[in-house]
Amino acid sequence: MRPKEILDRFAGLTALVVGDVMLDAYLWGRVERISPEAPVPVVQVTRRSARLGGAANVALNLRALGANAVVASATGNDPQANDLHRIFSDEGLATAGLLRMDSRTTTVKTRVISGSQHVVRVDEEMDADLPPALEEQFLHHAIALLRSTSPHVVVFEDYDKGVLTPGVIAGLTAEAHRMGIPVAVDPKRRHFFDYREADLFKPNLKELRDGLKVDLPAGNLDLLRGAVRMLEARLANSTSLITLSEHGIYAHRHGEEAVLPAHHRTIADVSGAGDTVIAVAALCLALGLPLPQLAAWANLAGGLVCEHVGVVPVNPKALLAEAERLHLGQAR
Repeated sequence: MRPKEILDRFAGLTALVVGDVMLDAYLWGRVERISPEAPVPVVQVTRRSARLGGAANVALNLRALGANAVVASATGNDPQANDLHRIFSDEGLATAGLLRMDSRTTTVKTRVISGSQHVVRVDEEMDADLPPALEEQFLHHAIALLRSTSPHVVVFEDYDKGVLTPGVIAGLTAEAHRMGIPVAVDPKRRHFFDYREADLFKPNLKELRDGLKVDLPAGNLDLLRGAVRMLEARLANSTSLITLSEHGIYAHRHGEEAVLPAHHRTIADVSGAGDTVIAVAALCLALGLPLPQLAAWANLAGGLVCEHVGVVPVNPKALLAEAERLHLGQAR
């Protein structure tokens, strides 16, 4: 298929994104002096903004590509949850999948930016796993969404904030596979090995090192191959997609591999690039694209969003233009 055909087919898909949603808040300003109280910069704030982050940013990437994105998550029952619901609605995303819980805190990451430079980040969050009663409540909630929406793919977006517990992961994976729906995973450390039998597992290099507890130098392809085999032996996953930052991306499926270098970019900010990669990879998985195409599209999209400051979804026009320039329509 040509790139335009692939993007057009993305628009016919529905994805259920399950995981940790958050607000990415920004204080934009300028630094003109150092504080007399401590050796720290004083930021004169000129504007504030807030965007959807975590699993919600994956949904924004899916929607930007034309797909229908449904989000299942748990938030606090607090003013920050109200802000989250408002921005969901402003962005055209349904809020029915957001389960408010009195005992939880809505995650907010506030970045202070002067010019194009991050000065500091302040996190407000609760990262303990859902206790058993709330875990069961959320699992039933997510399975009900799965059954009512019949998505083409399920995406687990884990930020280690406690929504994706072992019980939620196992229960939802089993139900998705019972329905014949593939599962794509963007993991974090705490439950790294709870994502068994996923159809696509996408850690970055650091997460792979930490999960396997191995010394894995960047750029050593032989050691990377060995680590991926260890990973697949433990998880029984069908496809591994390893993002390697400036070294590109590595993919493996049933003895086939794809090794792609990073595209030359002017990097402004890597925040949210992993969200873009899993969104594109999940849609490619749902379409049943060959491994080289899946890796190439994910690699290209992840690099494109790094050219922008802050967490932003992929621009479909820019993605299409680059895909056509690089002839991504044909598997290699």
